[in-house]
Amino acid sequence: MAVVHDTTMTPGKLELLAAWLPARPWFAGRGGELRKAGGFRLDDPDGEVGIEFMAVGDGRHVHLVPMTYRGAPLDGADHALIGTSEHGVLGRRWLYDGVHDPVFQAQLFALLEGRAVAQAQNASDMPDEAVEGRYGGDPFPAGPAAVADGPDGTDLKLPGRPAVRVLRVLRPDADVADAAGYVAGEWTSADGGTVRGPLVVVR
Repeated sequence: MAVVHDTTMTPGKLELLAAWLPARPWFAGRGGELRKAGGFRLDDPDGEVGIEFMAVGDGRHVHLVPMTYRGAPLDGADHALIGTSEHGVLGRRWLYDGVHDPVFQAQLFALLEGRAVAQAQNASDMPDEAVEGRYGGDPFPAGPAAVADGPDGTDLKLPGRPAVRVLRVLRPDADVADAAGYVAGEWTSADGGTVRGPLVVVR
């Protein structure tokens, strides 16, 4: 299980995201101060890459930003770099938009297929029972997926499989009735209440 360290990151994640988010094609914010609104983690089986789904609120919307944390740059992923930060225990970390990271992709597919268990965002070795993954189709093949950003989310595409869309603006009423699979979870809404809805949809 991944260890969640009680330490600091400089600059912090929200500070890095404040500079990175507004340039995304799916960003729906108005420039308000960012706050953490929830999320969860996934384990890297090799124990090298940190994987986090972070819900980020700006006072009006809540965006979903999956991130990976690495101890060295990811080859060919400069376009997906959110920034670098000094971790109080692990040293310099490279933070990436996780959808472009093959380790994130593999673990997201494993979560959908029931082979991975969501972990609490802020505690070590604690499953997050609020996160539910469902998918009844053929297993996703190994190998990096093609990534396509759009105004509503980011699609991960593998040959012969439905697209896996990471929803970037979270809405509890998003329709998943005809979806082939989904990941659902909880986050804190703009008014401070806890809401539940889809985070990832397979279509």
